[in-house]
Amino acid sequence: MEVLITGATGFVGRAVARRLGRAGHVLRALVRNPASAPAQELAQSSAVRLFAGDVLDPDAVNRAAAGTQAVVHLVGIIRECGRQTFENLHVRATEHVLAAARTGGAQRFVHISALGTRPQARSRYHQTKWEAEERVRRSGLTWSILRPSLIYGPGDQFMNRFDRMARFSPVLPLIGRRDARFQPVAVDIVAQCVEAALTSPQAEGRTLDVCGPERLTLAEMLEVLLEVTGRRRWLCPVPGGVARTLATVLERVYPALLRRPPPLNRDQLLMLEEDNVGDPAPMTRLIGTSGPTLREGLKTWLGRR
Repeated sequence: MEVLITGATGFVGRAVARRLGRAGHVLRALVRNPASAPAQELAQSSAVRLFAGDVLDPDAVNRAAAGTQAVVHLVGIIRECGRQTFENLHVRATEHVLAAARTGGAQRFVHISALGTRPQARSRYHQTKWEAEERVRRSGLTWSILRPSLIYGPGDQFMNRFDRMARFSPVLPLIGRRDARFQPVAVDIVAQCVEAALTSPQAEGRTLDVCGPERLTLAEMLEVLLEVTGRRRWLCPVPGGVARTLATVLERVYPALLRRPPPLNRDQLLMLEEDNVGDPAPMTRLIGTSGPTLREGLKTWLGRR
């Protein structure tokens, strides 16, 4: 099957491209900068053909999608900066990719959303994810929507950040509601779900939670990370008011001075105040496994380094 992947140079996109390439699919990757290191890494695979362009450029998306049998739409952000807003990257980009998929003749559309997405969500991140999902459902294509929980693995922006912090700091911050729970899922499991959603009738017209077998608080996840890496660190709760003030300052400083999205924003704080859990049973039936526990997954991943 010839498949267009958007967001192929990202953390999840690279894992999906590897999985689909090994399965024998012919891949097209829409990338903003074909000369970048992640794009060149993709291009080393004979299964991948690069198309230069931006998901916000309808003509570029149309060129990349023409004649494909399926589209995997992975583009998304967790922090806004400049033109890269939730509205643009979640809603407008999805509209462009859906239109290109229809014009190009794609039979399947796999859309990566996020666990916690719902119409009355508190965070703008989840609100725009819901708006994108609704456009997929109304597209007229044969679609599947996958909603991952917190995804971890080589190159992730969550567990990796705490791992790097733990190398140099005796303290790890606990931000958000202390009893909020997550269901961390290995990136390889997400890629396996994408592969299954492309071909399985069981996934057609369904919205599936993609989550691990455990429900853990942030403190419990960090304790597992420290255990696996053999470190001892102090886990320090950060008061909500302090976290909000810090996020407000970072939102102003990073885009203005560094031209980068901040490492923490107020929208993320809203998400850290609520549970991010789901029902893994449908996913397990689709791919035949519930995936590794966080401890098992971290041991496998960190053992590769």
